[in-house]
Amino acid sequence: MHTREFEPLRGVLAEAEEPLTAREILSLLEEREEFDNPHRVATVLGRWAERGEVEVIADNPYRYRLNT
Repeated sequence: MHTREFEPLRGVLAEAEEPLTAREILSLLEEREEFDNPHRVATVLGRWAERGEVEVIADNPYRYRLNT
């Protein structure tokens, strides 16, 4: 897994006061070079959720927060 992909997402989630959707995270990213759509954001976060770094809240749409 690429930490460089996760770091910008981690930054957005760390500043969030509540769980965010992939679309909300994408809109808050300062650098979007690697993330051209919400699906890409969700894919990266899903991989990190498997490692226990991110909590995925099964809602419609899914929401994400750091697992602290």
